[in-house]
Amino acid sequence: MKWGALIAVGLGVPLAALAALGILFALASAAPDYVPDYVVRIVLPERTAQIGLPRIEGPADASRALVVIDAGHGGHDPGASGLGGEKEKTITLALALGLRDALLEGGRVRVALTRDGDRFLALEERSGIARRLRADLFVSIHADASESPDATGATVYTLSDRGSDAVADAVATRENRADMVNGVELGGKSDAVAAILVNLSQREMRERSKRFAALVLREGATSVRFHSDPEREAAFVVLKSLDLPSALIEAGYISSPDDARALGNAAWRKGFSKAVAEAIEIYLARTTAGDGGG
Repeated sequence: MKWGALIAVGLGVPLAALAALGILFALASAAPDYVPDYVVRIVLPERTAQIGLPRIEGPADASRALVVIDAGHGGHDPGASGLGGEKEKTITLALALGLRDALLEGGRVRVALTRDGDRFLALEERSGIARRLRADLFVSIHADASESPDATGATVYTLSDRGSDAVADAVATRENRADMVNGVELGGKSDAVAAILVNLSQREMRERSKRFAALVLREGATSVRFHSDPEREAAFVVLKSLDLPSALIEAGYISSPDDARALGNAAWRKGFSKAVAEAIEIYLARTTAGDGGG
């Protein structure tokens, strides 16, 4: 048995995996007289083209503000699960569709969904759709789970380099830097100039996102039960865009029996959608008026 095969058996790792990692090359370098029986070639998939953009619904007037609503998870990614078998991907889609309907009923803004069915999207694709559509606001909807049986209520997250507390850090562990800020390419800029552009855009967009989050809490005060600490910051990948106000709304904890019942209730979802829709419309109206959503 050859060296590579011996190590593969000893470690319990397939020989093809060792070849892919370049370990066989290291073995050949260490033992010049080693000759492999065969070479395994692994063809890596080429980078695929961008996914298609969803249709935009609502007023035909392209000057109207555009909101992109993101239903978390989907496809082979079910998200969190409730004690009764509830799946987060199903709940988030129902909430996203309800929010879309509430906004379309108002007739004042245009709406696009990152997904309107049970399909998987990478995190970068979700925010990427909003950026490619040049949306005015991005809202991602989730329904998280917690190990704590006492965790209940909705939470609104906005982007931060560091989470506002240990809980926020636990649910969002990485953030990517985009290569464009407010239409200005960072490529070719000096590190100092790029850092200034990034810092200014982050500061502005985070402030706008926080103002929107505050409106969600205000408009939902009578219809949505919020967590005791409802406004938080975290480094969610899906909120990474530097030139787009955005927020991630955890509508409730699917791990909580009380929250799970509410999330599965059509009347509760309608109240949730109405409250968030009102917050969106107020935010966009104020932004259009020129005060940045304040």
